[in-house]
Amino acid sequence: MFHNVGKIDRFIRMAVAITIFVLYFLEVISGDLGEGLLIAAVVLFATALRRCCPIYGLLGFGTCSTEPTGKESPKIKTKRLKL
Repeated sequence: MFHNVGKIDRFIRMAVAITIFVLYFLEVISGDLGEGLLIAAVVLFATALRRCCPIYGLLGFGTCSTEPTGKESPKIKTKRLKL
């Protein structure tokens, strides 16, 4: 598996996702906005767990280090799309 999401980015994604989950289930946010944010939180949490963000891959960058540290999986090598 290839990774392009670093440790700090993962922490921020998880913190934002958990905050949105809590606010939604405490009914602080509700309605269409709440459901949209809940979907965004699920996506953020999933990309944090997988350590791979498809948008980063499309844009050609990542937030993880590119130096091998031994036990970690190889990092993704990306190229920027010409749009």
